[in-house]
Amino acid sequence: MLKALSKPAVKLVDRYLPDPYIFVLLLTIIAATAAIAVERQTPLAVLRFWGDGFWSLLTFSMQMLLVLVTGFMLASSPPVKKLLQKLASLAKGPGGAILLVTYVSLAASWINWGFGLVVGALFAKELARLVRVDYRLLVASAYSGFVVWHGGLAGSIPLTIATDGHFSADQIGVIGTGSTIFAFFNLAIVVCLFISIPLVNRLMLPDDKDSVYVDPKLLEEDDTSRVRITRPAERLENSVILAWLVGIPGLLFLLDHFALRGGGLNLNVVNMLFLFVAIVLHRTPRNLLTSLNEAIKGGAGIVIQFPFYAGIMAIMVQSGLAATMSEALVSFATETSLPFWSFISAGIVNLFVPSGGGQWAVQAPVMLPAAEALGVDIPRVAMAVAWGDAWTNLLQPFWALPVLAIAGLKAKDIMGFCLIQLFITGAIIGVGLTWF
Repeated sequence: MLKALSKPAVKLVDRYLPDPYIFVLLLTIIAATAAIAVERQTPLAVLRFWGDGFWSLLTFSMQMLLVLVTGFMLASSPPVKKLLQKLASLAKGPGGAILLVTYVSLAASWINWGFGLVVGALFAKELARLVRVDYRLLVASAYSGFVVWHGGLAGSIPLTIATDGHFSADQIGVIGTGSTIFAFFNLAIVVCLFISIPLVNRLMLPDDKDSVYVDPKLLEEDDTSRVRITRPAERLENSVILAWLVGIPGLLFLLDHFALRGGGLNLNVVNMLFLFVAIVLHRTPRNLLTSLNEAIKGGAGIVIQFPFYAGIMAIMVQSGLAATMSEALVSFATETSLPFWSFISAGIVNLFVPSGGGQWAVQAPVMLPAAEALGVDIPRVAMAVAWGDAWTNLLQPFWALPVLAIAGLKAKDIMGFCLIQLFITGAIIGVGLTWF
């Protein structure tokens, strides 16, 4: 049944889903028009919101580019490639490949979302080298595991409200992760998704005649095993000692961060870990630079599109449009249904504000008073917003950009399969937030 449903979904998305750059341009126009029509903002005010916010995500844009680049360099190092090859050899046939890449992506994304995005995509490419399987579904399966990230160890909303001095601390206090990430209802949702997502991906596997296989050019690798040194500068470029004199101190700093100072994972730490492990494992600066040159080719989408999303976020937040949307959806909620409608509203807002922390800043002033008025468990409402933020990433190509860059595909190639997952995971999360 799912195989039959996925075929028209794939065709529909292939025909009508534009390139992510076109998608962000359309969202910009929609957000600006809605701010003028609904919030009665003047065109000049909206223009200023947009322009002033356009560059507000530069730090995050660079972090995301480094997620792609450092993750690629790490995975392309000889030891990691051998590990991925060994793990990929466990897949016995196309169905096994789909299941394996989904499980790996789910586990990695639950640990850290940046880690999950890169590992899932790179593992999909490794599986494609060994198993003849529909490449679109393989990469879509790798991306689908990303949906659990906000219910995992790096979820920005539960970690925010567990931090002393967070912006709503005066209203709700500090809420530990035992009430959010490790609460029964959240763990139950995660377990259900770990069961359902791989199964759904497996059931969508097309017949051989309908499958699209990987372009061999996407799997080609440069051979850097033989280097002829003719200049003194080349000795430095191929010096293991030079690389390790920098790489090993970087790892020692991270050891100090985790073991002695009790630091945790965040995006900067993940990127630093990827980078310095890659420096050590590639052994020479030349090998690392060769990998870097290959990795950077896929970063164009991140560089050009993230500023547009920053502009959209500024319009949504500063015009009041995001709050209006949230208020409208929770206005008819009851004590039982508020978590569900919080989840749905967050999913819609996420299409325009694809940032977990930013989305909570927008929606918390609406959701928290509603929860208090109805006597609803605040940690559950907070996690409902978190899950809504993660859920519609299956439709919003913003977070798929690093995966698509690594895999060498376009958004329309994978989003048809993700659309099926959107409906199924939405039902599971909605039921879990309401009844678990």
